[in-house]
Amino acid sequence: MTEFLGVKIPMNPWVVVLPLVVLAAALLAYVIHVTVFWFVRRVVKQAGLSFDHRIESLLGRYLFPLLLVGALLLIADAAPLPPTVLKTGYRLLALVGLLIAFFFLIKAVLLILRNLENRYEAVANIKGPIEVVTKIVFVVVGGMIILDNLGISLTPLLTTLGIGSLAVAIALQDTLGNVFAGLYLKADRPIEIGHYVRLESGEEGYVTHIGWRSTRVRMLPNNMVVVPNSKLVQSNITNYYLPEKELAVLVQVGVHYDADLEKVERVTREVAREVLQTVPGGVPSFEPFIRYHTFNQSSIDFTVILRAKEFVDNFLIKHEFIKRLQARYAEEGIVIPFPIRTVYLRSEPDGRLPNRGPAGQG
Repeated sequence: MTEFLGVKIPMNPWVVVLPLVVLAAALLAYVIHVTVFWFVRRVVKQAGLSFDHRIESLLGRYLFPLLLVGALLLIADAAPLPPTVLKTGYRLLALVGLLIAFFFLIKAVLLILRNLENRYEAVANIKGPIEVVTKIVFVVVGGMIILDNLGISLTPLLTTLGIGSLAVAIALQDTLGNVFAGLYLKADRPIEIGHYVRLESGEEGYVTHIGWRSTRVRMLPNNMVVVPNSKLVQSNITNYYLPEKELAVLVQVGVHYDADLEKVERVTREVAREVLQTVPGGVPSFEPFIRYHTFNQSSIDFTVILRAKEFVDNFLIKHEFIKRLQARYAEEGIVIPFPIRTVYLRSEPDGRLPNRGPAGQG
């Protein structure tokens, strides 16, 4: 006769005790599970918050198995089982509990990260790598804890991994620097695929690829510039697509000193307006304007401000504007002077030029 929890069992205890242990543990785990959910909902309701269905689903999936494992560990002490069986059972239950706990933690951390993705754009841009790294870290740490629980010494393994990691880090120093720089580019997004950029070294073109190691820029002559990410994040980049594609097109013009500046402004604006409305790439709704700025040696200089839909459109706009402006100035009699210098000579009363001396000094 075997007594378990006040009940006398007249047969082999293994046949009856194990089902009773499992049943008792399941009932205890269920009661605790229901109590925890009731308490959490009450606290959330009193706080005036809404209970996220994702949190509820996560707790419902992993809380009960964890409680069941814990209840089995508690009740197994009272079971009349041999010490060898109890030791093996404890170890198996501990392993199962660790696995469930690690899966629960991974899911909880990923849920937190996804909430951060909705709040912070930088986190959302690199959510894939962050989730992969999180899973790898938990798998490595969980594996080490499980191996330690199985009685396997981790000291030789940690020593080997430490030395190997150091050697790999030294050997791949530049590569790792490019990888982290690539993460920064994907998170901060100073440039994106399809943007037209100019590098600090002078190359410019369309970004076609942003990889882990390098970024590729296709130049207008159809050549490809490959820039390591670590060099790219340390240099100044002009992005012609930020904050928007449209940009000002500046054209420098000079007219003769005898020109009527009011007429020059009116004629120039008419030509500029016509170009923006008829040339592909111009912004028809933009009102062009000019600004006089310099009394130069042979001309009065000013800047004409037009607007293009994107950077590459400025080439055709400038081309057409210069052609049409030169033709219109010719019709209107407006002179664009050559770069000349007028020299005025003053003569002495007797008709001789003033003597400047041997060094050109008067």
